[in-house]
Amino acid sequence: MTGIQGALSQIGSIFSGLFVTPDWRSMLDILIVAILVYALLRLFAHTRANSLIKGVLVVLVVTWFSEILQLNTLTWLLHQLLSTGVLMLIILFQPELRRGLSRLGRERALSRILNVGGGDVELQRRAVTEIVNALMELSRKRIGALIVIRRQTGLEDVLESGTRLDAEISAALLENIFEPNTPLHDGAVIVEDLRISAAACILQLTDDISLSRELGTRHRAAIGVTETTDAVTLIVSEETGIISTARDGRLTRYLDRKALTTLLTGLLVSEEIPLKQRIEGLLTRRKENKHEND
Repeated sequence: MTGIQGALSQIGSIFSGLFVTPDWRSMLDILIVAILVYALLRLFAHTRANSLIKGVLVVLVVTWFSEILQLNTLTWLLHQLLSTGVLMLIILFQPELRRGLSRLGRERALSRILNVGGGDVELQRRAVTEIVNALMELSRKRIGALIVIRRQTGLEDVLESGTRLDAEISAALLENIFEPNTPLHDGAVIVEDLRISAAACILQLTDDISLSRELGTRHRAAIGVTETTDAVTLIVSEETGIISTARDGRLTRYLDRKALTTLLTGLLVSEEIPLKQRIEGLLTRRKENKHEND
């Protein structure tokens, strides 16, 4: 409780000092805190912890005002609530905290800069065509399917739960995997590095209670893996044949061939030369020009 009182007192002194004697350090301090609060809200958006985090912020603001107005009884009560409530929130919402910290540790921006483009574009486009054709055919037959496309975050724990394949992507193979009553049809297919790495993989279900009840286990598993990784999942509903995609814990439904092609092209096809290769090429040309001048 003493720590909370001290923190609130410091916040009050910072704000009062900002309005009385503006200082660039105080303004920078408040700006950083505002950015952190905004990032925290975005991190836990669309989770059951989102509304509670907003509630905690409201309690903190009310506590600060009660201290300024010297409402001693209310201040004491709010301090008691905060001192025990924070620990309870950490225990109750440990899955959301784990997912949030996992997202912070992905370092996507640097990975994208160093790995932009490259590879066999023809092979990439062929993989897109094969996946789209497979999904459209599975949708027509109303055969359930779940495909996970790995990006930067590793999926080793998921791969270990299934059967390793390491096969070339083809529509015929994907359709055969998800054909009912076959050994590998129940579970997810993992695609990485333009290969089918594994099939019949088990995914952890999302615990988002705000999802529609019409979404079954397949959709909940697809959302669950995107909450803890940066993977993109593709789902075909067994009941309706509707094709959906999940990304960053959000589900987008009713995809057609054009939307699927656009999505997969953005994920798998990269026609730009990687930054590493551009730098190496530039250094090589400089060396050649230097030799010519010599």
